Amino acid sequence: MLELNTAAPTTDTGALIKDGSEQSFMQDVIETSQSVPVIVDFWAPWCGPCKTLGPALEAAVTAAQGAVQMVKLNVDENQAIAGQLQIQSIPTVYAFWQGKPVDGFQGAVPGSEIQAFVDRVSAMGNGAPDGGLADALSTAQEMLADGDIEDAAQTFAAILEEEPSTVGAYAGLAQCYLAQGDLEQVEATLNGAPAEISKAPELEALYAQLELAKQAAGAGPLGELQAAVEA
Repeated sequence: MLELNTAAPTTDTGALIKDGSEQSFMQDVIETSQSVPVIVDFWAPWCGPCKTLGPALEAAVTAAQGAVQMVKLNVDENQAIAGQLQIQSIPTVYAFWQGKPVDGFQGAVPGSEIQAFVDRVSAMGNGAPDGGLADALSTAQEMLADGDIEDAAQTFAAILEEEPSTVGAYAGLAQCYLAQGDLEQVEATLNGAPAEISKAPELEALYAQLELAKQAAGAGPLGELQAAVEA
């Protein structure tokens, strides 16, 4: 089994708080929230209350020492995401856990309410992978993106040994097998996911990819298919 770094969660604000975009939203919010709650602050440079709320929210997230992360999303530059989430006024703050919005508020609120919100969201992550496993998941996802399939698969498998309910690890391991064309292992991996996460969007999407891959495999070689079409 791979040795995973199980050190205490980092307090590096660069890792905990980042500027988001439509391009990075899936990775920064949806994927990251599978292992740690993510707070998304929808703001704009011209918004007066945002200038007060943002720093207070950042301070509370930093004080949580890795129990929650934060993504700042400028609505002027990311109108599509704001529209999809029906953001009608700012500041608006949403909390995401396991890929879904689970809490939120609108407008500037007192510091006590900000702290209570961050504490409430942080508590959702109890039982989620610790900081070391979250780092390992991120590393494995980078390996997969870089085409280092075997090492990525080993890391995803090691994560599942430590935390069998990690959606991102199941999805990542299935993606590794899919990249290798091993459809039987893809199906076995997806079917092996615990019932409580089996309907997660990431796994549902992979089931769909698996069915398409099966259909493509059943169609036979391209040359035979082309000959059949011509006939």
